[in-house]
Amino acid sequence: MRAEIDPDYDVTTPRDLDYYGVFADIPDQDRAWWTRAREFSTGLEERMTQCWEAGEYPVDLVRDAGARGLLTDGVDVDGVGEGLSTLSPLAAGLVNMETSRTDGSLGTALAVQGGLALRTLAMFGSDEQKQQHLADLATARTLGSFALTEPTHGSDSVSLETTAQLVGDETTGHYVLNGAKKWIGNGASGGITFTWARVSGGEHDGQVRCFLVDQETEGYRAEVIEGKASLRAIHQAVIEYHDVTLPADAVLPGSRSFKDTSKVLFATRLGVAWSAVGHAAAVVEAALSYATQREQFSKPLAGFQQVQERLTWMTSELTSMQLHVRKVTELDAAGKLSGPQASMAKYHNTRKARAIAQVARDMLGGNGILLRNKVARHMADIEAIHTYEGTESVQSLIIGRDLTGQSAFA
Repeated sequence: MRAEIDPDYDVTTPRDLDYYGVFADIPDQDRAWWTRAREFSTGLEERMTQCWEAGEYPVDLVRDAGARGLLTDGVDVDGVGEGLSTLSPLAAGLVNMETSRTDGSLGTALAVQGGLALRTLAMFGSDEQKQQHLADLATARTLGSFALTEPTHGSDSVSLETTAQLVGDETTGHYVLNGAKKWIGNGASGGITFTWARVSGGEHDGQVRCFLVDQETEGYRAEVIEGKASLRAIHQAVIEYHDVTLPADAVLPGSRSFKDTSKVLFATRLGVAWSAVGHAAAVVEAALSYATQREQFSKPLAGFQQVQERLTWMTSELTSMQLHVRKVTELDAAGKLSGPQASMAKYHNTRKARAIAQVARDMLGGNGILLRNKVARHMADIEAIHTYEGTESVQSLIIGRDLTGQSAFA
């Protein structure tokens, strides 16, 4: 009955809007991964809308993505497990883009599991740690989290206060962790948490190292953060460490300073830029589809000059975002991508995604605030990706330092 008086508009069917053909010449192998991500995402719109509204985390979908090999985010997993293969930087970006086009919480879950947790283990873990956990993380049989941010240290993460007190020596002794972390995706999942802490005692006294912490360890307490207005369909946690005792082999031996955390975040910032393209594509295509279906004043919205100008502006901005990620991904594949360049991609694309979403929301009028019409959900989720992996302000200071040779950090 409702459909007779209040029509539904198809704003979710992908249009693959690529005005310059930025992705027209991608290799077949990379396109196959994009297709696999599309197949995974198809049909999930309604469920993700329900999960977003209810604040429910669909862990089964994360594991489904893992079974399809979509979680590895370019991390080297060749030979790790059956059905797993290493994605090229372009394939990883396309998977991130496509998943985020469907839903930001799903895109973030994949980024946490693969981009942060899996990458940390692959980069810094021992052979024994990799043998035990890498395949399970890559397939999401075990959920993983990356715990750096603290309740009182967000952008100023170098000042982290979580401590790891060494008792005995670094070979036969143990560590005692105390402190807190916040905004940790999968931090209350029952899996493992890669915890960054400042060491007290031993050869690495005062240095920041990473510890593999089973979430069932005594003294580890995690609570899911409620009341979020963004990324509602993934659970993030506040974590407390109360005298968490870990064996000496819990430390990831390749992690030796705070610079190692930056290596992980440097890699994932490009992923955030790709995610922003997915969000922006979703809202531009929703606005275009809506404009062709919705009639006012006896003709489709698409027939009005102002609507066409807005669609043109949004498409031009989306095209610039696509060009950014394609170019920096080529640099990444060639081993030539710098940290400031990754920051520029993130800085540019999340800013553009925010602006595009605002216009798209307005174009849908009152229907733009309904979750079923997609735009409001993406608009809210873009606010989160604009912040995580380094705020706009921090990215601008990284780029500014590179441009001027002067550091404006405190």
